[in-house]
Amino acid sequence: MQETTRTRIEAEVFQRLLRHLDERKDVQNIDLMNLAGFCRNCLAKWYVAAAESNGAEIDLDQAREIIYGMPYAEWKRLHQKEATPEQRRSFSESQSAGNADA
Repeated sequence: MQETTRTRIEAEVFQRLLRHLDERKDVQNIDLMNLAGFCRNCLAKWYVAAAESNGAEIDLDQAREIIYGMPYAEWKRLHQKEATPEQRRSFSESQSAGNADA
């Protein structure tokens, strides 16, 4: 497969992932972290790092707006729920095991 084709496919997959996450606002970041070891905030941080490594400047707030589809504060206000004690415990256990790459 040619590099440009692979890059276009990867971009399309990433855009589909963002649409999927947007359609599943009920899935909280802590759920993603507990199950997959990454969340929407991780994607935003990775976006900033990729931009920097490609000579582009973007700050975390701008990247979060791309990932969340709206300003982060607004998304939190509209969609983020308080983490349950079980979610917090699972998160703490995964962090101590070194499973999260945030």
